[in-house]
Amino acid sequence: MLENFKVNEAEIDKIGKFSEKEKNFRIKNLNFFNENGFPNKKIEDWKFSDFKQIVSKNFNKLNINVESSKTEEFQFIKEFEHNYLVLINGKLNSTNFQFEEKNKIKVVDFLNDDFNNKKEINSLVNLNHALSNHGYLLKIEDNYKFKKTLVIYNIFTKNLNEDILNVRNKIVVGKNSELHTIDFEINKSKNKFIYNSHENIHLNENSIYKNIILHNENNNGYFHRFKTNKLKANSNYNSFIFPSGPKFNKFDLQFDLEGENCECNLQSASYIDKDDHQEIKTKINHLFPNCRSFQKVKNVLNSESKGIFQGKIYVQDVAQKTNAYQLSKAILLSENSEFNSKPELEIYADDVKCSHGSTSGSIDENLIFYLMSRGLSRKDSVGLLVNGFLSEIIESIKSETLKKFIKERLEGGFYEYKKH
Repeated sequence: MLENFKVNEAEIDKIGKFSEKEKNFRIKNLNFFNENGFPNKKIEDWKFSDFKQIVSKNFNKLNINVESSKTEEFQFIKEFEHNYLVLINGKLNSTNFQFEEKNKIKVVDFLNDDFNNKKEINSLVNLNHALSNHGYLLKIEDNYKFKKTLVIYNIFTKNLNEDILNVRNKIVVGKNSELHTIDFEINKSKNKFIYNSHENIHLNENSIYKNIILHNENNNGYFHRFKTNKLKANSNYNSFIFPSGPKFNKFDLQFDLEGENCECNLQSASYIDKDDHQEIKTKINHLFPNCRSFQKVKNVLNSESKGIFQGKIYVQDVAQKTNAYQLSKAILLSENSEFNSKPELEIYADDVKCSHGSTSGSIDENLIFYLMSRGLSRKDSVGLLVNGFLSEIIESIKSETLKKFIKERLEGGFYEYKKH
């Protein structure tokens, strides 16, 4: 098994040719990673997800330079009209903005323009800074609202096997502009691999960004997503995460509310089965007055699965009139499943409304008995309650078309209770 994974500096030269400034930036980050290795439970943010141990247990090696396949067959979504980006193993493959004014949109291959040499607490971010070689930059000009949803097809090819992909993306939404995206991830590989992504979202004044993250099916991928989101005055961010699918899936999300009257809304629903491991970690920084944040995370855990939610709300002293809400709820269907929750509030302003809560437990046997008394089997009774518990998140989506599309992919697959 893989014990101490280190990367030789020569690997950077294999990725491409860089300016002296960028190469020094990459080398420094590589050195940071090699000093610390993969994050482990000694780090507070990873106390419930010892990634070093997980990698050591499940991988014999890790290949760094992965060739992207030129083509990979998959089905485009047919239920609704949409624009799209196609990524293959993280590399931008094709785009189509047929419903939009193309002069208002800029999309190019991976572009790194931030060479901050700060030592990251999360060594996977350092590894991404050092080795990321694919991704995209998407920029929406000021005063433009997308007419149709943009679907980002993230395709992982059959040949992936004990590989590590380091991908970096950036989305910038201009002033008074609006963008809706769906990250639709399709995994063709039946083998284990690591997907380590770093994404920056910038919302300028009065902009709106709505995002849905959805996997097509269960797979053996190990996914780590580090995402920084910056919201300017009067901007609005809405995110729905349906993380079920990969064997390991961790979202590390930071939101900086950098202007008055901006709003951040995050909701997630997940059915975790077998020995899958899912975590959502958030930090919402209220840095200006009159801002709002809302978080609701719901998990159902079966078999030997493990779920984690770590959520922190930080309120700076000038951020008066903050309104922040956070709630995590979990249902455990098996004695061997595990759920860990760590909600935090750090408040330095005195005129705020902030609350957090967390509940976990098994399904009420009285409810199961009631449904069985109406003619349902125990399996169907539990399934009905599970779907009802998780469907609350889906019902928050306003578009009936998208709601139906998501339900069809989740209720018959990830969220279908299966008796073991």
